[in-house]
Amino acid sequence: MTSAPSFHVLSGQVIAALLATGHDEVVGVVRDTYRMHGRRETNNPDSYFLRFDDKPNARIIALPAAVRGESPVSGIKWIASYPDNIRSNLQRASATLLLNDYETGYPVACLEASQISAARTAASAVLAADLLSRGQAGGQEGGRRGGRLAVVGAGVIARTILDYFRAQGWRFDSLAVHDLNEADAERLRDVAPSLAGERWVAASLEEAVRGASHVVLATTAATPYIHDATLLHAGQVILNVSLRDLAPELLLAACNVFDDVEHCLKAATSPHLAEQLTGGRDFVAGTLADVMDGTLVPDRDKPIVFSPFGLGVLDIAVGRHLLARAVAGGHTRRIDDFFPDTARW
Repeated sequence: MTSAPSFHVLSGQVIAALLATGHDEVVGVVRDTYRMHGRRETNNPDSYFLRFDDKPNARIIALPAAVRGESPVSGIKWIASYPDNIRSNLQRASATLLLNDYETGYPVACLEASQISAARTAASAVLAADLLSRGQAGGQEGGRRGGRLAVVGAGVIARTILDYFRAQGWRFDSLAVHDLNEADAERLRDVAPSLAGERWVAASLEEAVRGASHVVLATTAATPYIHDATLLHAGQVILNVSLRDLAPELLLAACNVFDDVEHCLKAATSPHLAEQLTGGRDFVAGTLADVMDGTLVPDRDKPIVFSPFGLGVLDIAVGRHLLARAVAGGHTRRIDDFFPDTARW
């Protein structure tokens, strides 16, 4: 019998413990992966959507990807988005991540991935805030000081973004939270008291966003609802995490930075609608990798909008990092007989 690879399972409890002490490491993995993606050292095909006739707002998404480099790995994230879950106090998203050996294709690990997905999203957003805020008046090196942080949408993603802002040493003068569910907004307001001086629940979108130095959009909106151009101002950094909040006309007057242009310009995102509206891509400034390598300097005479579609390569890279930590610490459930005899004959 030919020796088969071991198969590891990482539970949500293990993932939570690893992420709780690994904010800087996750940001570093995301930064490095963006650079690799910019150098075309990754494979990131289109996501695949499973939809349901009787559940029109629900979907399960498959994100296959591969990261090469010194420790190549491939895999797939399988993430369900069921917005109606929140009515019964269930999280909207649940996910698993399957990692494969790059050389043989054999699966090597299954990881609980809703936390990985939230962490890589938050790390991406906070990294973008850092890079896109540099050089602003009053900003410190790395841009880790802001006026008002406005957060629209008070769910798990927003909570994780605030956690990463705190862990990366950010400090804001104030924090305004707006959500259609006031109780959720109140909970999010109280998550990170050290992040901002004054913190309040904004009664309206306008109250939260107008005049804010940084804006986080983290809702489940399916179509744009922000149409008022006066809410945006030059140099304002908008983290368009949920992708469908901003009217396409607003993007045409902004400096638009993406994680990946081709991926963002699809699936009826705000950037996709802007492309359809104009018939072109002149509104696209470039990618975050372009900012990192110095080929793109954000136009601070416009609002700066970062639109991350959410690349599968980030999940794969963060999953690989967490698997290595878990194996080194003996924190995985190892299944040595997961595979049958792997010999062909």
